Amino acid sequence: MSKSIGALPRLAMGVKAVLRPAQHCHARAFSAASRCRTDGVYKELTSMRIKLPFIEALKRQQQQGEKSDTPPISTEKGPRDLAPKSMSDSYHKLILPLARDPWLLDSYINSSGHIRLGTLFMDLDALAGVIAYKHTGDSVMTVTAAVDRITLKRPLNTICDLELSGQVTFATGRSSMEVSLQVAKAPEEGQTVKEDDVLMTCAFTMVSLDPATKKSVAISPLKTNTPEEKRIFTQGQKNYDLKKAAGKLALRKQTPNDEESDLIHALWLQQLTWHDPSTSARKPSNSLSMASTQIQSVQIMQPQYRNRHNFMIFGGFLLKSTFELAFTCASAMSHSRPKFIALDPSTFENPVPVGSVLYLTATVAYSDSPLLSPSSGFSQKKMSPEGSTRVQIRVESKVKSMEHDGETKPTGLFSTYLKFPRFGTPKFLLLPVINTVCPLLSTPQHESFSAVKTAASAVPLLARTLEPQDIVLGVSITPSWCC
Repeated sequence: MSKSIGALPRLAMGVKAVLRPAQHCHARAFSAASRCRTDGVYKELTSMRIKLPFIEALKRQQQQGEKSDTPPISTEKGPRDLAPKSMSDSYHKLILPLARDPWLLDSYINSSGHIRLGTLFMDLDALAGVIAYKHTGDSVMTVTAAVDRITLKRPLNTICDLELSGQVTFATGRSSMEVSLQVAKAPEEGQTVKEDDVLMTCAFTMVSLDPATKKSVAISPLKTNTPEEKRIFTQGQKNYDLKKAAGKLALRKQTPNDEESDLIHALWLQQLTWHDPSTSARKPSNSLSMASTQIQSVQIMQPQYRNRHNFMIFGGFLLKSTFELAFTCASAMSHSRPKFIALDPSTFENPVPVGSVLYLTATVAYSDSPLLSPSSGFSQKKMSPEGSTRVQIRVESKVKSMEHDGETKPTGLFSTYLKFPRFGTPKFLLLPVINTVCPLLSTPQHESFSAVKTAASAVPLLARTLEPQDIVLGVSITPSWCC
């Protein structure tokens, strides 16, 4: 025993001698790994995003005595290069080695062993930013204005290395540009991606602003060098025109059309019949009101999810949060695990400041189950032929200050399409609640139906989808006629 105790000092000295270099090396590695990172975003996409630790940015802001999200990329605003650029100038790709790096996979995997789409959405938004800045340069501030669509072309059933790539595909010299991206199985070295290997496609609309005034600024137009690039540019122009046309049909600008008004009327008549004791028709036992499907989440916006401008939240984090809430909403309503189909055009209305409180509200806004009984005679879209039910989940996002003493600002509206298995009859029948009132009317009854159109247009969830026949109804429509 005495010999063992006597050997302890020499052993301790030996351990210290071994550990001292390792501790020094570990400290250097930790410092390098923590620089320019955004939680949940692949490291190769963050090198040009965060240029200043948040504590330093906060000190500078406090010294200035006013809030500013001007990017600390350079101290002087350089000249803007507005010369036309090629698509290849902004092309960027990277490999996510998920199959080769199990520790990296830990950040992308969900509880069932599949790729977590929300985390992938964060990388796609970050990649869109990298591509946009390759086109515009650092003299402007570029933000995500909208996600035009994210489509899952093939399910991600196996774990494999992924190639993320994209480029600017439409820019005319105004402030906005279209950035098209794709996710594919990473090809073998020296090979190119095959069409069958493409798993997901998406398009982002990015807008460039003056860093000081936050007003839109002109950017370089895109030039086409090959017939294929010309085809892609033409498709981008069509997408731009479609978005403008859809904007004019928004319910805040346009009242419901005749088909939509007829559907509202037919639903109202059907619900009256259910409560009529002289008829045998009753409300289906599997019916659900839209309001009953609603769920909400509340989050404090922390600096770990800031964008490259330091004081605003990264758009990819909002995509991830809204998608996962939509997934949860569909799961709670269907009592099953839904599958992602697509993210419909979604907009970012206002920035989300670091330190604010984000409120997200998800509602099942559409189902392909029939709204009306066959006896109504109303033409309805058929259910999904592949034995599944499709739903659209609308997630509305709003932001408040931490003190909750100011106004509530809308920050975006996100629409996600999901599906789940259907066996026999639908698991549920999604219905809007159409209330009736008996006001004193000074106009003939047949004229008062125009008031329904006006009232319906004020309901946020009464919205047109991309397909004209997919009509989404609001949760409380009050026709102004006598019952």
